Amino acid sequence: MPAAEETHAGLIRAGLNLIQQGLSIFDSDLRLAVCNRRFQSMFDFPDELVTPGAAFEDVIRFQVGRGEYGPVDDADAAVRMRVEAARAFVPHYMERQRANGRWISVEGAPLPQGGWVTVYTDITEVKLQEGLLRARSEELSDEVLANAERLAQTNRQLAASNAALEEAKRELTEMEARTRLTTEMMPAHIAHVGRDLRYTYSNRRLNSVLPGRPSNILGLTGREALGPSTFAKIEQNLRQALAGEATVLEFSDDDSGRRIRGAFTPDRVGDGPISGVYILSMDVTEEVQARAALTQTRKRELAAQLTSGLAHDFANLLTIILGLQSRLAKLELPAEAPDLVQGTLAAARRGGVLLDRIGSISGKRALKPVAVDLTAFGTELRTLARAALSDRMTLEIRIDDFGGPVLLDPGAMQDALLNLILNARDAIGSAGGRITVTIRPVRDTWAEFTVADDGPGFTPEALERGLDPFFTTKGGEGSGLGLAMVFDHANLAGGSVRLANRVPRGGLVTLRLPLRRVAAPGPPGLVLLVEDSDDIRQSVREMLRSFGHAVIEATSAEEALSLAALPGLRLILSDINLKGAATGVDLAEHLTNDEVDVPVMLMTSLPATDPRRRRAEHRFPVLAKPFDAVTLSAFLSGVPQKEPAA
Repeated sequence: MPAAEETHAGLIRAGLNLIQQGLSIFDSDLRLAVCNRRFQSMFDFPDELVTPGAAFEDVIRFQVGRGEYGPVDDADAAVRMRVEAARAFVPHYMERQRANGRWISVEGAPLPQGGWVTVYTDITEVKLQEGLLRARSEELSDEVLANAERLAQTNRQLAASNAALEEAKRELTEMEARTRLTTEMMPAHIAHVGRDLRYTYSNRRLNSVLPGRPSNILGLTGREALGPSTFAKIEQNLRQALAGEATVLEFSDDDSGRRIRGAFTPDRVGDGPISGVYILSMDVTEEVQARAALTQTRKRELAAQLTSGLAHDFANLLTIILGLQSRLAKLELPAEAPDLVQGTLAAARRGGVLLDRIGSISGKRALKPVAVDLTAFGTELRTLARAALSDRMTLEIRIDDFGGPVLLDPGAMQDALLNLILNARDAIGSAGGRITVTIRPVRDTWAEFTVADDGPGFTPEALERGLDPFFTTKGGEGSGLGLAMVFDHANLAGGSVRLANRVPRGGLVTLRLPLRRVAAPGPPGLVLLVEDSDDIRQSVREMLRSFGHAVIEATSAEEALSLAALPGLRLILSDINLKGAATGVDLAEHLTNDEVDVPVMLMTSLPATDPRRRRAEHRFPVLAKPFDAVTLSAFLSGVPQKEPAA
């Protein structure tokens, strides 16, 4: 036992021994845990019965043998009866006369950890005074004396009960404090409302789950605390809980865009009436995003399995049709036949394009998120889209300040927006009009991309089915896969797509993706750049210097090892393929095994399936080439850049 604990235990023993009452504590196994000297001297116990671990049964047997409980006919039965009573222990107070003629009071109380504590008080003097009072007070009636004695005993019992109540109150206070501390630490809002739907308890976490709501909501109604819109979404579940039915609900908060899961449990004790509802609310936005992405991936895998065989046979048929039509075109045919042959060839080639698009939407595809400057992204999007629009069409791109780069797949996002812009162009028609692309953050949760036009808008059927594969309003000119591919990309990224009509005229497509910001780069320092290509080393060196880093260079693992011990070195950035026998992976593993306290990050142009790259990715961060300064900055900031596993 440490010295401090030994000193503490000694203080406790000394304090107990100064008490003029006997005290014993037995644990739930009926073994002695602690007692004081007064307990031993009061009953004249031998040392073995006051040693921690002594059995309660042995203590009782000793007492019975000495006549402590008066004459008994069957000692074993008397011992057994008292041991059984101890196993079903209940608080008690009693007074009894011992075999030596002295009186004691016995007060017992259970302990929350199990077991019980008993206090023995010698009340012989009190009893003598009561006897003297009875003998000397001839004027007092026997009834008054008896009442006085009963009152004195009742007072002693009342004092014992008050002590037990105070202990229970203390335990309840501690339990309430622990419960509140626990609920305050939970990443969820825990609350209780009465039958009038007013909050009677809250752990003050509402604001963290639903931003913009008050933290102190005690006494408020659900409508006052949550707002009319959100309250309307959960009111039915509250009513069901008040009727005795526990429910769970997921809903979207209109103000923050977060996805919330609420559990509503009736507050009922036994078979009594329901007095209110317990509410547990959690922000499950990230979970829903991940679930949507996983669901979409599973749908894609199922679609790939269903279509792969059909697509293979269809491709073979198209190949045969194209071959036969080419042979027919070389024959001497009637005047109208060449046009029919060309029409057949065009239809077959369109079937081939359709197969490619089916393959892209149902085959395996992984997003490749990188750090993207949305201002530069918008400039490039304008250049690409402008070439496909007539002079009568105006393209406006508005981009709010995101405070820095964000993570997304720029290629897939560019394809999606171009698809929406071309759809808007077709809806506007030759008369011309305006197309507006808006990119903005939504409460640090979503990156929102909208494409609006002033065309005729969506038909009711298009609003309902526009995102379904193969649905088109363009007749034979459309494949029906454009919006479906946009929807597929959004779901794969954990986002959503919504179609709507503008007032007074026009269509609006809203695409939301999870907003993932790029962490700010660390403070500048000394970086060791290991790269055997002069041109690449020069390019990366300039990027690092633009971040404020000082750069030293090496072309091989051996040369890098000689520089790795330089004082002040903050980072080593190495290519995997280097001059000499050792690779960048060998360099990184050697430094790690030698416990060199400098982080090592790798870069490579090897494909994701290459064993050397896979070996590196198991232990170290790997950046795929080519990359620009924004992507390198995100990589150095600790943002994962490796491609997802297939």
